[in-house]
Amino acid sequence: MPPRSSARSRGPRAGHAALLALALLLGACQGDRPSAQPADAEPTPADGGGPGAPGTPTYRVEVVREYPHDRGAFTQGLEFHDGVLYESTGLEGQSSLRKVELETGRVLQRQVVPPPHFAEGITVLDGKLYQLTWKSGRGFIYDPQTLALRDSFSYAGEGWGLTNDGTQLILSDGSSRLRFLDPAGFRVTRTVEVTDGGLPVANLNELEYIDGEVWANVWQTEWIARIDPATGRVTGWVDVRGLLLPAERSGTEDVFNGIAYDRANQRLVVTGKFWPKLVEIRVRVPGG
Repeated sequence: MPPRSSARSRGPRAGHAALLALALLLGACQGDRPSAQPADAEPTPADGGGPGAPGTPTYRVEVVREYPHDRGAFTQGLEFHDGVLYESTGLEGQSSLRKVELETGRVLQRQVVPPPHFAEGITVLDGKLYQLTWKSGRGFIYDPQTLALRDSFSYAGEGWGLTNDGTQLILSDGSSRLRFLDPAGFRVTRTVEVTDGGLPVANLNELEYIDGEVWANVWQTEWIARIDPATGRVTGWVDVRGLLLPAERSGTEDVFNGIAYDRANQRLVVTGKFWPKLVEIRVRVPGG
């Protein structure tokens, strides 16, 4: 996803009125952000149903722990694999692929992504690390151990977020669609329209596959859509407002972006562009 200033040249994207209203509401509230919501609030229609359809559950979060993060990282993708945290950073001339030490935020390894490429989402599947680029129509394949570039691939349209379901790559392009790609030939095997209450949800961005669902950050908001990959239906919204405090903000570009799930340790870590921290969060489970 581009910086906000670049978005103006791309024109409007398909969406729905509820999401548009959410964007306006969040913009109006930016000067008075609440602290992270407590975890003891169950998702109920009384919570407003999230940013979309009435009745869609809203999940609140609590902060488990905070970790240092490179303030200069324009985070585009975040991924745990075999206990290692990988990060893709964007901006033309500053894009990179990194291995990061979670506890200290130290960059252990770095692979530069040369101009004119603007790096985007990443995922690891079958021993290969895949990285998208925004407008180049080209992705890169790396060795996860060494970060050595092994190959590249092509796809149509823009590249924003990337994850996988253990078999196929799942790609977002900033629209309301998710594309499923065969990693052998990068052929699109199917496309799903992401909807909430029957209406499309636009600006799907950073992706993570968690326990059979696709979790998608909605660009320029602090909401994560939980998506049924079979139908595209939004099953719930995760409210991550307030994780970055007003005093920690550096400007207009430090929007929420970055979701990584450590399956082995059942840790969920999030961050944003130019954030000074990675935040481990816990999401309230209904009935838990």
